[in-house]
Amino acid sequence: MSVTVAVKRLPHGADLPLPDYATSGSAGLDLLAAVTDPVVIAPLGRALIPTGLSIALPPDFELQIRPRSGLALKHGVTLPNSPGTIDADYRGEIQIIVLNAGAEAFTVTRGMRIAQAVLAPVSRIAWYETADLDRTARDAGGFGSTGTQIVMGG
Repeated sequence: MSVTVAVKRLPHGADLPLPDYATSGSAGLDLLAAVTDPVVIAPLGRALIPTGLSIALPPDFELQIRPRSGLALKHGVTLPNSPGTIDADYRGEIQIIVLNAGAEAFTVTRGMRIAQAVLAPVSRIAWYETADLDRTARDAGGFGSTGTQIVMGG
């Protein structure tokens, strides 16, 4: 399924290619850093990285911003609010909050693939209040209540 999305290149991103899928089976588009100068992110530091793009999503869609697994594994670079959400009514520049959780400084350079974006449908909640909820085997158990080990045998 293909969804048409209007995109506006901002002056500082005009020479960069539009986001694209790395392979035919990729779910996410690679977002590029539209920095004018290299940005050095110290260990445990954060930076806001521009993409040079603004978009107009159709109603009932969001663009989820996610980390790139290679950057996370090789450098400890991730996105602290992952997944980030670009709402359908947002028209500002897409910017990426980058966290360096690694032990060494990380440098973001112009055109670097810094994050990925996944288009997703949005469902709306219609609340109804009730005095009781149906019971389940888990019920109110949470925060580790199901454990971390697989129970073998029977």
